[in-house]
Amino acid sequence: MRPTAAFTPLLALALAATTLTACGGGSGSGPDTVKVSFKQSTDNSVKVMDTYLADVKKQFEKAHPGKKVELVPIKAPDSEYYTKLQQMLRSPKTAPDLVYEDTFLINSDITSGYLKPLDPYLAKWPDWNRFIDTAKAAAKGEDGKTYGVPDGTDTRGLWFSKDIFARAGLPADWQPKTWKDVLTAARTIKQKVPGVIPLNVYTGKPVGEAATMQTFEMLLYGTNDGLTDPLYDKASKKWIAGGQGFEDALGFVETVYQEKLGPDVSDALDPNVMTRVRGEWLPKGRLGIALDGSWLPQDWLPGSGHEWPEWSEELGLAAMPTQHGQAPGEVSMSGGWTWSIPAKAGNPDLAFAFIKTMQTKANAQKWYVANSGIAVREDVARDPEYVTAQPGIKFFTDLVRHTHYRPAYPAYPKVSTAIQEAMEGVTTGDMSVDEATSTYVDALQDATDNQVVER
Repeated sequence: MRPTAAFTPLLALALAATTLTACGGGSGSGPDTVKVSFKQSTDNSVKVMDTYLADVKKQFEKAHPGKKVELVPIKAPDSEYYTKLQQMLRSPKTAPDLVYEDTFLINSDITSGYLKPLDPYLAKWPDWNRFIDTAKAAAKGEDGKTYGVPDGTDTRGLWFSKDIFARAGLPADWQPKTWKDVLTAARTIKQKVPGVIPLNVYTGKPVGEAATMQTFEMLLYGTNDGLTDPLYDKASKKWIAGGQGFEDALGFVETVYQEKLGPDVSDALDPNVMTRVRGEWLPKGRLGIALDGSWLPQDWLPGSGHEWPEWSEELGLAAMPTQHGQAPGEVSMSGGWTWSIPAKAGNPDLAFAFIKTMQTKANAQKWYVANSGIAVREDVARDPEYVTAQPGIKFFTDLVRHTHYRPAYPAYPKVSTAIQEAMEGVTTGDMSVDEATSTYVDALQDATDNQVVER
C-alpha cells in the first residue's frame, strides 16, 4: 500500500552507506550478470517475493547459459524503501539493472531522470499487447513514454472478523451502505466486545503512502459522484485545495481515533503497524474491521510463517461504501508496482530479458496468485484457474469496476506527505479538522509551486 522519508544530511550519509553495501558496488559486476533489486518484506516469515524471484532466476539462468542473476533485497518499511531506492538510482556505482517501483513514485523518478524508457523493448515484445490499458498507463510518464512493466494491480475494501461480529450481534453478511454504517458497527464492537480493536484505518507519516491511499483516498474518492477527481483537476492541471470532501475525510479519521474506535495512537503511528494487522491482529481475533488491501492473504498462505488456512471462513469481505451511499455506492483505490530499468543500469538489455521471463503467462499467473494480486494480463484474468485459485480473488477483482487511480504526477509524493501530516494532526488531537486542512493547503501550495485551485 508511502512517500520519501524526511531527508537530513546525517540520514543521507547513513543511507548512502547502507545502499552501497546492499548493492555490492552496483551494476559494475560484468556484462553477464543482471542485478535485480526488490522490496523484501520486513516480516522475516514472509518470503513470497524471495521465493518467486528465486524460481525465475533459475529459469532465466537455464535459458541463458553463462548469464547470472544477482538478487538484491532491500528490507525496509515503505517510506525507507523509497528513500534507499532513490539513493541507489543516483549513481552508476550503486544503480542495479532492474528495480521494483511503486506506481505512485514512478513519475517523480522519471522527472528526476532515474529511469530508462522501455518503448524500444516493448515494441518488439508481443506479450505487451496482453496487458490491460489502465495498467500500462500507470507506468507512463508525462512525456508519453513507458518506464515500467506492471506485475499486477490491487484493490481495497473492508475485512471483518465474523467471530467478533457474532459476539457484537452484527450480521455475518455485513455490507455497509454509508460511512455512518461503518462507524456504527465499530461503536457496537467497542461497546459489546471490549478488549478488541473495533476498526483499523492507517494514519500518519510513519506508515507513509498506506495512510494516504488505504485510508484517506478511500474516503475522499467516496465523497463525490465518483466521476470527478477530488484531489487533482485535470482540466486546469492543478491540485485541489481542500474542500468539503477533504474535510469530511479528515473528520472520519478524527472520529475513529478521538472516539477510541481504532488502535491506540502509539500503535497506529508505529511504522510496522501493517505487519501487526496482517500477522497478529486479524489472525488472532484482535481486530473487528480493517480497511485494507486485496493482498493480505499472501501472508496467510502455506509456508508464509503466519499460515492461516481458515482465514476465508473466519473473515468477511465488504466493499467500502461511498459517504452517503450515493452512486456508484462503493469505492476502491488501485495502485500496483512495476519493474523498471534505471537510466544508469549497466546491463539494460539483460534486465529486459529478465522482465520477459518474469512476465510469461505462466509466471505472471503464479505471481498474481502467490501475491494475492489482481491480474493485469487479460489472458490470465480470463483463466478459470486464476479466478478460482484463492478465496477473495473474484471479490477484489470485481471492485475494479469502481476503482480509482492516484494522480501520480511528479508532485504527488509531496502532496501525499502533506495529507499524512494532516491525518496525523487529527489522529493525535494536536489539530482540529479546520487547522489540519489549512496546514495541508499551505503545504500543498509549497509542494506544487502554487499550482492549486479551489473547488
